[in-house]
Amino acid sequence: MKLAIIGLPGSGKTTLFNALTRGHAAISAGGRSREANIGVVKVPDGRVDLLSTMYEPQKTIYAYVEYADVGGLDSSGEKDKPLDEKLWALVRPADAIVLVARNFETGGIAPTARPDIGKVESELILADLIVVEKRLARIEEDKKRGRKIDEEEHNLLSMCLTALEEEKPLRSLSEAASSPLLRGFSLLSAKPILWVINNGEKYAKVEGYETPPNTMVAEVCGQLEMELAQLSPEESEVFRGGLEVDAEPALQRIIRYSYALLGLVSFFTVGKDEVRAWTIVKGTPARKAAGVIHSDIEKGFIRAEVLAYGDLVEHGSYAQAQKKGLARLEGRDYIVQDGDIINFRFNV
Repeated sequence: MKLAIIGLPGSGKTTLFNALTRGHAAISAGGRSREANIGVVKVPDGRVDLLSTMYEPQKTIYAYVEYADVGGLDSSGEKDKPLDEKLWALVRPADAIVLVARNFETGGIAPTARPDIGKVESELILADLIVVEKRLARIEEDKKRGRKIDEEEHNLLSMCLTALEEEKPLRSLSEAASSPLLRGFSLLSAKPILWVINNGEKYAKVEGYETPPNTMVAEVCGQLEMELAQLSPEESEVFRGGLEVDAEPALQRIIRYSYALLGLVSFFTVGKDEVRAWTIVKGTPARKAAGVIHSDIEKGFIRAEVLAYGDLVEHGSYAQAQKKGLARLEGRDYIVQDGDIINFRFNV
């Protein structure tokens, strides 16, 4: 999973990035760097911890999240202003966007979280509007030259144009957000987004959110979370208990929201050689899930031997759960559930 962290200069994006990655990326005063800070972190999962304790494997592999902390956006909102494609190129490959909004006073300037969210959303819409208009113009040229066009693509893009002109993000349009025909455009406002309200030590609650579809809201105190992230887990837990701060670290909250936004679940493979978490989209059938591990397993899929994580924990071992008839064989169309422990049987 790849997440792009964006926001206006001074919003605390890099502070949040350091909190999430336990990094030490330089925090620039202007926040307008056109280079990205990249960090990869493992997804905390107590289920993987317990499975590793049970199986004592040679390797334990968690799911991973990649964060890209992108330079501060220009919020001038000028339609004919050239896009900074170097900046947007860092955001387009992301599965989802983390939009950081400042809810703390800086340099005597009052918090502006809600208007900042609107400004950044407008930048995403503007970027998509330019892409859609250019593509529609090419299609019109092709029509004039008598070339055959893809009517479905044309209709979808026209629908997108209407929404964007009305200043609606494309994630509000399920047809556009999910269409394979538009995937190649990597439209920014079609991506699921997490608004992160970055609170200061003293802040006023930001209320009355009106969130479009595929949008969620989280609150963090970025500076405090960054400081706690530099401590050992044990020290961080002690300090967190004595502070007026969420008991759940920012890393875990952001990942939890991101999984929910993207509709992701995890299944596990276990053994003496390796315990590993695998990330898939909710609703994935067994054969396709097997392909996440290796294409040969998907091609040669025979059956999936499945045991729910809860059943394993309840009965203490795979053998005991199997005796109770809880380990079962499933076919290619079985929908993998969050927490399934799976052994794929295949023949290539």
